[in-house]
Amino acid sequence: MVESDQEYAPDASDDDLDAHQVSRRVGGPRANKQIESAFNEVRRTWEEVEEGEDGTITKTIDSLLQQGKRKRTLKDTTPLQRGIIRHLIIIIDLSSAMTEKDLRPTRYLLTIRYCQDFITEFFEQNPISQIGIIGMRDGLAVRVSDMSGNPSDHISNLQALRKDDPQGQPSLQNALDMARAALFHAPSHGTREILLLFGSLLSSDPGDIHTTISSLVASHINTTVIGLSAQVAICLTLVKRTNPHSNPQKHYNVALDEVNYRELIMRLATPPEAHTQQATSIDDSNASSLLMMGFPSRVTDPKPSLCACHSRPTSGGYLCSRCSSK
Repeated sequence: MVESDQEYAPDASDDDLDAHQVSRRVGGPRANKQIESAFNEVRRTWEEVEEGEDGTITKTIDSLLQQGKRKRTLKDTTPLQRGIIRHLIIIIDLSSAMTEKDLRPTRYLLTIRYCQDFITEFFEQNPISQIGIIGMRDGLAVRVSDMSGNPSDHISNLQALRKDDPQGQPSLQNALDMARAALFHAPSHGTREILLLFGSLLSSDPGDIHTTISSLVASHINTTVIGLSAQVAICLTLVKRTNPHSNPQKHYNVALDEVNYRELIMRLATPPEAHTQQATSIDDSNASSLLMMGFPSRVTDPKPSLCACHSRPTSGGYLCSRCSSK
């Protein structure tokens, strides 16, 4: 027999039945007003889409992208010194944890797409900088794209990752060692940065990862971590030690959804603040904080002369403003 929360009243009149009815109202007028207010605050994004003259919504999409760029540009208007010559290594988690579908379509495919958008935005704001890409899978560090300033090569190498499926466990120590080796020869007047996109909750390392973190600190490499699962203790330690002058919450965040994930990645396209580093030697203390730069001038010689870059006589070319070589 099915249980009931009402009392049985045999041969009762209508008035008696009304007295036995149970009220199922959840809340009063205040609760109904809160529900109505929350419903009215829902943003109907489909109503903001306008069809262009050509019958597409390309114009609306472009305007939304421009709004996002303006929002990132106007977010921090404090005048300060920033590094314009950047050397960035992107470490992408290619382990089995990236197959999760909490970020649509999957963490793996969404990360590849956002990295492509980030590279395009990065070189728009940092045209004389360089990027390298490293992957983590099967306990190894895999070189996806070498350090260069050509965004087309990086994007094509990222697109090639779509053919492979994420597998195995990540090795944070191996990836950081490879990133440090790639940034070892970066000039001192530029920044050395690592962006870690970490989707796993563990790291399969062959040795002591704290020794690797100490090497990163000695090499003045700054690290930013974006987690896709939850906060990991070793990642928090990595961020704290490699960014001693900044708040750890600024360099370590966990993506809440697809929109927040994109915002966390895109805000790194802005050049970072330049912090004064303590001199570790006499040479560092005497080093100038300015970088000599020059713009070559085009010349046309009446007689052919040797070109330094082509190793052959040419009648025209560009003269170096410092050594006057053509």
